[in-house]
Amino acid sequence: MKTKAMDDTEIKFKGIEALNKSLGATAALRFLTLLHREPTDYVEISRRLYKKQSIDEIFERAKKHWKE
Repeated sequence: MKTKAMDDTEIKFKGIEALNKSLGATAALRFLTLLHREPTDYVEISRRLYKKQSIDEIFERAKKHWKE
């Protein structure tokens, strides 16, 4: 199964779209401002996001979002 790689612009656009959908415009802007202002520990964020999940569970969830 091949997936089409997204360029940086498309990733940014889809990310902002997802934030707006999930948080609403005001909270999405606030979130982006917080990220820009403060250093972010992405390793810690990943640990918290995937806590108590097996590799297989993470992989299966990711496969649901792959596009051909």
